Amino acid sequence: MGERPLSEVVRESLDSLSSGERKVGRAILANYPIAGLETVAELAQRANVSPPTVVRFASRLGFSGYPAFQKRLVREVHERLGSPLEQYAREDLRSGDSDLARASRIFSSSIASTIGELPVSEFERAVSMLTDLRHPVRLIGGRFSHLLAEYLGAHLKLLRPDVEVIGADEFARLAAVADTRRGDVFAVFDYRRYDPHVIRLSQRVTDRGADLVLFTDRWLSPAADVASTVLPANVDAPSPFDSLVPAMAVVETAIAGVTDRLGESGRQRLEDIENLRGRAAAERSG
Repeated sequence: MGERPLSEVVRESLDSLSSGERKVGRAILANYPIAGLETVAELAQRANVSPPTVVRFASRLGFSGYPAFQKRLVREVHERLGSPLEQYAREDLRSGDSDLARASRIFSSSIASTIGELPVSEFERAVSMLTDLRHPVRLIGGRFSHLLAEYLGAHLKLLRPDVEVIGADEFARLAAVADTRRGDVFAVFDYRRYDPHVIRLSQRVTDRGADLVLFTDRWLSPAADVASTVLPANVDAPSPFDSLVPAMAVVETAIAGVTDRLGESGRQRLEDIENLRGRAAAERSG
């Protein structure tokens, strides 16, 4: 995410805190990150202070409240857990299953839970935004998730006009921000370990009035803070590396929803493209 660990933030802030707030900070540092994930009452008891002191501690660090502090800490924890080195310690990777049996079990479960737990209202809102022909759609992803952005973009181009997949080039991204108008739709893909460049672009385009469809994991990219709708996926894999297989299932489901929503207009556009393709092939062979 490009953010400093909260442990550093707390440690560097100790001198500027009141005596009670310092007790909270030291309690967190002594049992990091577990203490910071406790309730206000639990942390207050651990630090031997009042619950309001815990709330003031979070505010003094620049957070809107203790829940905001914990939200940041949870993201940090899960970003660390997203490291392939950390994932090597997973018990299920050392199970007695064969490679194929383990993959079947994990993928079947993760896809089923991903699709089954998608909020219907969020999914319907995403489909509505992707099919609104009054507004262009731009897509962007991270180091690996750009593959999903390109895949969804390729299908959307067959079904509707004004679709663009933004590459990793810095100037292409800056131009996309500069071109953003109110109501434009951005489909953003960001999975742990979250891409600070994608997050920053998300913030910039929403500041200009764009609507964001965020495809992310169940712990939610920080881009969720500015997204109009969020479609989370499980990232469990039979290896130490997070999987995009369940995320691809979400994309495929979105493509099906877009196709249904566009109906005849999507079919006619696809027919036009196929006819043009056929003519171009005939011209080349002639």
